[in-house]
Amino acid sequence: MVLFDDQEAGGSPEPGPDAPLATRMRPRTLEEFVGQQHFVGEGQLLWRMIRADRLASLIFYGPPGTGKTALAHVIARCTQAAFEPVNAVTSNVAELRELLGRAAERKRRAGRRTVLFIDELHRFNRAQQDVLLPDVEQGTVILIGATTHNPFHSINSPLLSRSQIFQFKPLERDHVRALLRRALADKERGLGECPVRADDEALDHLVEMCDGDARRALNALEVGVLSTEPGTDGKVHFDVELAEASIQRKALVYDRDEDEHYDTASAFIKSMRGSDPDAALYWMAKMLEGGEDPRFIARRVVIRAAEDVGNAAPNALVLATAAQQAVEFVGMPEARIPLAQAVTYIACAPKSNAAYLAIDAAQKDVQEGRTLPVPEYLRDASYPGAERLGRGEGYKYAHSFEGHWVDQDYIPTTRIYYRPTALGQEKRIRERLDAIRKARGIQDDEQHPG
Repeated sequence: MVLFDDQEAGGSPEPGPDAPLATRMRPRTLEEFVGQQHFVGEGQLLWRMIRADRLASLIFYGPPGTGKTALAHVIARCTQAAFEPVNAVTSNVAELRELLGRAAERKRRAGRRTVLFIDELHRFNRAQQDVLLPDVEQGTVILIGATTHNPFHSINSPLLSRSQIFQFKPLERDHVRALLRRALADKERGLGECPVRADDEALDHLVEMCDGDARRALNALEVGVLSTEPGTDGKVHFDVELAEASIQRKALVYDRDEDEHYDTASAFIKSMRGSDPDAALYWMAKMLEGGEDPRFIARRVVIRAAEDVGNAAPNALVLATAAQQAVEFVGMPEARIPLAQAVTYIACAPKSNAAYLAIDAAQKDVQEGRTLPVPEYLRDASYPGAERLGRGEGYKYAHSFEGHWVDQDYIPTTRIYYRPTALGQEKRIRERLDAIRKARGIQDDEQHPG
């Protein structure tokens, strides 16, 4: 693979000595690139595309510090196309048209394509994204867009259909540790010229706290080393205390209107349903720490109590609604305690979704079938003149009969919607309901849930 030195020839410019450590330590070749082996490892799709210099337009999607920009610069060094970097935060349509014009002229004059790298692609609005379409369609530019947002939410469908999407994952601990060691040893771009004695425990702390974000780990290492005076041995001792001071509290990745919001809420719901109180508490803690409205969490808890626990443990709904009221009355941070009580009760309770399935089935009948009239003896007979219309005539008052039950039809057809399980308190409901249906001669051909 040929490396090029200037932008026109295809290479990306080298960062200066004043650039942050994470920028200076960007990989220069595929061999130096760390992580994302599921698509850039030897023999994988993007690896083959780069090696063959047969790039299509690409969208790199994933959390910060996982190598999106770094890989774009590696591609710039490997490809025989020209390289034009743009940041969507500061760019506009006029600049885009100018870059696309240069790319068209370059292709017309020299037959060379252009790699157009757009960082923070999701920042472009629909009109700005539409400007790119003709040149991407015609192959005038090879678009590489980097985004931390789900492209299916933030990128136009026509642009998505013309691009290969590669999802970046948080770096593994070993990857981040290797990058820290490389930065400490590199005398040209890293901290190799600085006398540093780094404890394994200190590096492990950076690895743990960065959450797979290499940029954050490298910047914390640089801050700690350059802001500390050498000891009596002439070396900077990068210990755990210095590591903790350098990286501070981890920045929680949680958005309140995109993937993190919905994905975390989904994990929270499924953990309660799956009877895992520890997982449910973790996801709730993540939402609370990320600034989620506790009322949103309380609503999810109330729904789970009815949908997933139901009559197997009816107190779940009582506790959930009490927690919801406590959230309104008490507020944070104390509201987390009644929420935790309700969440752990729901997670540990026996489960039944029989009531949920029953109302769905009943609604489906109402929506799709003929509307059934109310029988005369069940109609309201409380107003003057109701008797003259025959309202309520023949109605049997259940409490007037033995066992407070009487054989009487309450719907002019035979329907079974509610099928109680044999779990928790719902087992007693099932036994009584089976007896009533048997007395009425109603046979349920469907299998009872367990």
